Amino acid sequence: MSFSLSKWVCPPPETFDNPKGSKGKVEWFRCLPYVLIHLSALLVFFHPVTFYCFVIAFLSYAARMFAITAFYHRYFSHRAFKTGRIVQFLGALTACSSGQRGPLWWAAHHRRHHRHSDAEDDVHSPHTKSLLWSHTLWFMTDYAVPTFLKEIPDWLKFPELRFLNRYDWIPVVLLASGCYFLGEIAAFQSITGMNGIMFLIWGFIIPTIALYHATFAVNSINHLVGSKRFDTGDESRNNSFVAFITMGEGWHNNHHFFPGSAKQGFFPGEFDLTYQILRIFAFFGLVRNLRPVPDWVKKKASIQP
Repeated sequence: MSFSLSKWVCPPPETFDNPKGSKGKVEWFRCLPYVLIHLSALLVFFHPVTFYCFVIAFLSYAARMFAITAFYHRYFSHRAFKTGRIVQFLGALTACSSGQRGPLWWAAHHRRHHRHSDAEDDVHSPHTKSLLWSHTLWFMTDYAVPTFLKEIPDWLKFPELRFLNRYDWIPVVLLASGCYFLGEIAAFQSITGMNGIMFLIWGFIIPTIALYHATFAVNSINHLVGSKRFDTGDESRNNSFVAFITMGEGWHNNHHFFPGSAKQGFFPGEFDLTYQILRIFAFFGLVRNLRPVPDWVKKKASIQP
């Protein structure tokens, strides 16, 4: 068996070919960065922990989770609002630093998920595969490597997005190295009591792992545990805990019934922090045309609040 180094170091492929469905094979070599970042979390036991560690971790998690939910999901995947090219790129750049691949890849795979939700061609359904596969292993398969350009013709005209999608490792490396070198600045150390390794742990490693599993929980947990307001033809469910850790993405059954809305918490009590932040962005003119939830959608709910 020959080993081709170029297979692993070249940018991920882009293709217009139809994918083969859910018959993916785990490429264990590609799992190494994912495994290593989890193992690197053990560094936390060899360094002191300060109050600022938790502050830095929270800010790093919240900023990137918002970028994933608002831009990767609601904007690039569903066109739920509009924005300018600069904000579009900055949102994509921030989300990309989470290590969940590029904006075009994310949108293409997510659009396929909606079209085949919990059917055989849904590669991360816990009902056609195992829970572990649904939660994380599908992300490491040969199927999950290419960006299926046929799914995202609306985004192909932006060269900066194409570049970011092909070199999706750059924002990850920039964030990780930036955390380390910021932590080595004497003035920063005197204020926070953190050094470069500590800032790397709490600014990048810990929140990145949390982002992985919170985002993946929408694929796995939200198709197993929770309530269903709408008949969507799949097993998507609303889960308040997942909604809390993902800033509103846990209202998944709502979203699967009407994915075009910028708001996923359709009813009172379904708090959607991402949408509230988008409203602030809209107030300052950073985004516009937030698509609402039509009245007819709410009337279709089988379980009313």
